[in-house]
Amino acid sequence: MTWRTFMQAFGLQTGKRFGHMSALIYSMTGFARSELSTEIGVFTWELRTVNHRYLDMQLRLPDSLRHDEPALRKLISGKLARGKLDATFSLQQDPLDENQVGLDFAVIRGLRDAARSAAGVFADPLQPLSTLELLRWPGVISQQQHDADAMQEHLLASMSAALERLCSMRANEGKHLASLILARCDDIEALAARVRDRRPAVVEAAQARLREKLARIDVESDDGRLETELVLQAQKLDVDEELDRLDGHIAELRRILAEGGPCGRKLDFLIQELNREANTLGSKSADGETTAAAVDMKVAIEQMREQVQNIE
Repeated sequence: MTWRTFMQAFGLQTGKRFGHMSALIYSMTGFARSELSTEIGVFTWELRTVNHRYLDMQLRLPDSLRHDEPALRKLISGKLARGKLDATFSLQQDPLDENQVGLDFAVIRGLRDAARSAAGVFADPLQPLSTLELLRWPGVISQQQHDADAMQEHLLASMSAALERLCSMRANEGKHLASLILARCDDIEALAARVRDRRPAVVEAAQARLREKLARIDVESDDGRLETELVLQAQKLDVDEELDRLDGHIAELRRILAEGGPCGRKLDFLIQELNREANTLGSKSADGETTAAAVDMKVAIEQMREQVQNIE
């Protein structure tokens, strides 16, 4: 069976992804096992995935099936975008099945004749060869060669079933990760709103402290110069730009999560930007409450970073 025929048999379109990445968030951690019983035997796949920057596939196949590895890799890349995949294959065949096992009678007759010739050399008769000893002799039992197209069809079908289970597990884990990230988004938005509401009081308190300092040193100040200093101080304490960027990053993060698909790299970039704005907010802080809010933001952002590292 050709690759295109296999794709069409499973209702898939060549050159496109399987369509599982349209609206879901996928974790890069998962495990799946599938067994497919066929006339050849039982095809078994065990799949394990963990975090990785790119898609890294390690396929453990018998040498006789290595020629099918490119087709398997193409199938996997249609399902997975990122992660380190460890895939182990095994084929269990019934050794007593006459369709699976063949006997080389030429080798058996040769062993028989050789045993008779050896027996004539010795005065004492030798123990005759048993059936079990004959079967153990190399070359007596030979595995029948199966149709290559049928082998590839079963190999790909069993892998497809395992991938479906793996993606289902990764989707469930991704849904949980997305909910945790969105909860941290709510926390950051609440902290930003608190800082924004407190800003007028912070600016007013800072300007009041400046006036008190001038009053204590008992010097006559120029009203115009004082007004300029108050404006400059208000500008130094202005965090509206940082708060607006925080809101924008959070909104974009929510949009990406709602859109779904392989978005881990985008989310990681947004986490870096959120952390940058939180750092700037803390450096501009002029009171304890704003500083505490900035610290709490950084804690929430770090928690988000840990979750994002596991998203495909």
